[in-house]
Amino acid sequence: MREILRMNNVSVHFPVKGGLPFLKRGVIQAVSDVSLTIAHGETYGIVGESGCGKTTLANAMIGMVKPTSGEVLFAGKDLLRLPKEEFKKARQKMQMIFQDPFSSLNPRFNVYQIVSEPMFIRGEDDQEAMIARVVELLELVGLSSEDLYRYPSDFSGGQRQRLGIARAISLNPSFLVCDEPVSALDVSIHAQILNLLVMIQEQMKLTYVFISHNLADVKNICDRMAVMYLGKVMESGSSDRIFKRPLHPYTQALLAAVLDTTFDEKREQIILQGDIPSPIDPPLGCRFWQRCPQAMEGCKTIPPEHLEVEDDHVVACHLVHGFPAVELPDGYDRPVESLKK
Repeated sequence: MREILRMNNVSVHFPVKGGLPFLKRGVIQAVSDVSLTIAHGETYGIVGESGCGKTTLANAMIGMVKPTSGEVLFAGKDLLRLPKEEFKKARQKMQMIFQDPFSSLNPRFNVYQIVSEPMFIRGEDDQEAMIARVVELLELVGLSSEDLYRYPSDFSGGQRQRLGIARAISLNPSFLVCDEPVSALDVSIHAQILNLLVMIQEQMKLTYVFISHNLADVKNICDRMAVMYLGKVMESGSSDRIFKRPLHPYTQALLAAVLDTTFDEKREQIILQGDIPSPIDPPLGCRFWQRCPQAMEGCKTIPPEHLEVEDDHVVACHLVHGFPAVELPDGYDRPVESLKK
């Protein structure tokens, strides 16, 4: 696997200040000790509940947020230790499609200004060349040259997201973060934008990081994925393996909630009790133990390590690792060793 991006033990904390400027109440642990590798040309999915740190992790990938600790390697170089000019060149290859097509576009800019702005910032000053490039990009995303001088208010949500995609690929990036790019769109436009993204990826040989709440989308387009909860990665690896055999209780609960049109198959309903703990004061052991229906005593105080249970399938769960000194809870009859096979 030829990697394009690697994150080693990345944490991102945000300070929480008190009523006085010098009074610090604590930190929000948005991302905690995350390590992952993304290969050239693949689509890597990141899933989890709202507030689990998906977007913060993606922002750390492309340098929009500076990690509190850890390192981000892009094309073999530590992104955060590059000199300013080299960092700008690297960031040119890393772009983002934002979730909300309504607020991500400047309403005072016309289409030409929106799409050509990245080129202008990078030093392009040939207006004819920029117009030709903008028209090329508009046609690629399903718009036309007639839209060149229209404004965002003239477009529907799906068309605005097409503009956002055109802007994101205007500098020929190699790494593109798609931050829930279809969650704000109508169902009828949903599939069109996904198909457009797949087509552009094949044509431009792009690597995608695809953030989504919709596990059906992740299953259809992602090669590999990570399941996050409260800033931690619970399970990661091949999407096919995770969907076929989810091992972490949180992953199982997420998959049980996926809307399925196969009514003949009976699936166990897993309803999680309680609320997500505060990221200011996360649990000492496993982040998920307070809501886990299969939690053991040791889960409260001992953080689980990441274990590769099969090729390209990693899980952080004591039920998979096994606690030699702790009994499995009542009703849990699967032997731990069978999960490792």
